[in-house]
Amino acid sequence: MAFGDITKKAQQLLRDERVAKALKSEKAEGVSDKLLDGVAGAANKVTGGKHADKIDGARDAADKRIGDR
Repeated sequence: MAFGDITKKAQQLLRDERVAKALKSEKAEGVSDKLLDGVAGAANKVTGGKHADKIDGARDAADKRIGDR
């Protein structure tokens, strides 16, 4: 599956009211923070921190969409 396909599928899921409600829960916030931190950390490690600002920005943008904070 290509990245564009994954992005389209994620956008479709976010339009589903049940999924959107689940993603705005306290439990989702905790899980998503750990996951997003891990992914951002791995991306920074792979790139040697060269793109840390962009990676952190993407992490923050995703965090705003998931969880309740």
